[in-house]
Amino acid sequence: MHHCGTQVLQTGRLTLRQLTIDDSEMMFGNWAGDPEVTRYLRWNAHRNWAETAEYLNFVTQQYPDPAFYSWGIEARATGIQIGTISLGKGEPDPGWPPACDRLGPPWEAGYCLGRKWWDRGYATEALCAVRDFWFGTVRGKWLCCCHAYENVASGAVMQKAGFTYHHDAVMHRFDGTEVPCRVYFLLRSQVQLPG
Repeated sequence: MHHCGTQVLQTGRLTLRQLTIDDSEMMFGNWAGDPEVTRYLRWNAHRNWAETAEYLNFVTQQYPDPAFYSWGIEARATGIQIGTISLGKGEPDPGWPPACDRLGPPWEAGYCLGRKWWDRGYATEALCAVRDFWFGTVRGKWLCCCHAYENVASGAVMQKAGFTYHHDAVMHRFDGTEVPCRVYFLLRSQVQLPG
């Protein structure tokens, strides 16, 4: 792999870019402070925008690492931040087929969007952009995703982006709580990259 850090990615409707401290108020107001948005995620809703600023301070310090990938999702038409998407090393999972294990450890895509922007295809558009970046630029060999069992909408996003359901597993919230999940994967050989 050729890790190159969080680069600007553009789609027809979105710009994916590095987050900054200046995004704190918009991030808190548009998604991070909404318990309905974080209901199925690994982290709890932020209590105030200062908590969001603290999180963003941590994120911005990670950007010099070429193996750190975390984007803000911005609507190009308005310049409004509507969510986040990231790639990170996945949890160990004995359920993967041997073919995946031979390709190296799992890297997992994760995303969230503010409620105002649900059901408009934005999550799929962002996931496809990150997928193509991972396989085309980073030259990763495979990717995985998972969603809480009840969050069927997230599973639909993964399937639209070409991911295939493989098995059920138990993942963990950051506070250690177990969450039954459905796990998906995608191989670079299964993706037709642009250009």
